[in-house]
Amino acid sequence: MTEAKDLLRQMVARTLTESANLFYDFTINGDVVFCREAYVGAEGLLTHVENVGPVLAEFLKIADVLRVEIHGSNADLEKLKGPLAGLKPEWFVFECGVVR
Repeated sequence: MTEAKDLLRQMVARTLTESANLFYDFTINGDVVFCREAYVGAEGLLTHVENVGPVLAEFLKIADVLRVEIHGSNADLEKLKGPLAGLKPEWFVFECGVVR
């Protein structure tokens, strides 16, 4: 877990430079790490994946992914389906909500 936490901090540091990031945080319960993040549009998420990619690759060597959810408009999800297919996410289409 010590190595995992170091890698999480590295990903957060890289994310600080991303203008399209709305929030990015990690919480831990025992040996389960949860990542909560949001971006302005598909391009924001793709920029993030490229930015943290090397550190994420190291993290995935020591961790198993239990679940990936991607939420967004139909148009944004279509832009992401190819590039993020390897994560085997569940795709959720935005229906309604408070948008600021």
